[in-house]
Amino acid sequence: MLIGYARVSTGDQTPLPQSKALHAAGCAEIHEELASGGDRARPVLARVLDRLGPGDTLVVLRIDRLARSLSHLLEVIERLEAKGAFFRSLLDPIDTGSAQGKFTLQVLGAAAEFERALIRERTAAGLASARSRGRVGGNPGLRARDPAALRKLRLARQGSYTERLSRTAPDWVPHVRRLRPEMAWEDVLRIINAPLPHDRRWSQARLIRAVKAYVRDGLLPRTVLDRARRREADDRLPAIVAAIRGADPDITLQAICDRLEAMRERTPRGRTRWQPSSVRMLLQRAERLGLIQPAEPPVT
Repeated sequence: MLIGYARVSTGDQTPLPQSKALHAAGCAEIHEELASGGDRARPVLARVLDRLGPGDTLVVLRIDRLARSLSHLLEVIERLEAKGAFFRSLLDPIDTGSAQGKFTLQVLGAAAEFERALIRERTAAGLASARSRGRVGGNPGLRARDPAALRKLRLARQGSYTERLSRTAPDWVPHVRRLRPEMAWEDVLRIINAPLPHDRRWSQARLIRAVKAYVRDGLLPRTVLDRARRREADDRLPAIVAAIRGADPDITLQAICDRLEAMRERTPRGRTRWQPSSVRMLLQRAERLGLIQPAEPPVT
């Protein structure tokens, strides 16, 4: 399957020309993203890379739509190769399905990175020359610490940050809304990160910052920031298992075992490998503690 990826850097640009070219090239799926090319943690690109399987081909209009540095470009290519997938650029042209295509890719990537390095050097030299003549760049209002200019900059940064958070909100907002403040941040973090690929996982500081932003904007209740309630040590594992079941009522016992192992949780006996029988026991204890609703008896 050919899967297309189109990217633009700013809101006043449109990915439509890229999408049309990808569609004409035969792409069965086309994923569009608004993000900087220098940002490696792009959620749409991460989902596309997870979506690709053996024999699939990731297609872009130009290689700079995928990556802005040779290291990132090769990192993506290596990830695709590990899955048995390929990469194709329509306008370069590059196709990693062949040895010649791989070589061309590395040469073009190196040339592009060299050109950007030259541009940075010329820009730095120009700025140094301007400063030597008494000219200082930047926003005059910011240099003068003008309150109006500072407020405008702060609002712009907040808007950009909120927009980035909205793309990842399905990964963490439902868990935070349901588990806080009954559960400690450390446990909430592990539950959120367990099903996510490594490049999309959260740190505790980053998660709390995101939650505070959503509380500030009224998208989460302020109570989620309250201190976690004290819980007996024997109740911790039932609470975690109940939280996993609460997020997905149809999840199987084995899937809960896999999730707990991904979270590096040890069994009540201190083992690293979980068995469905242990999970069943914890779910029964969670029911007795009132953490989950008792299972309804089958209708006869």
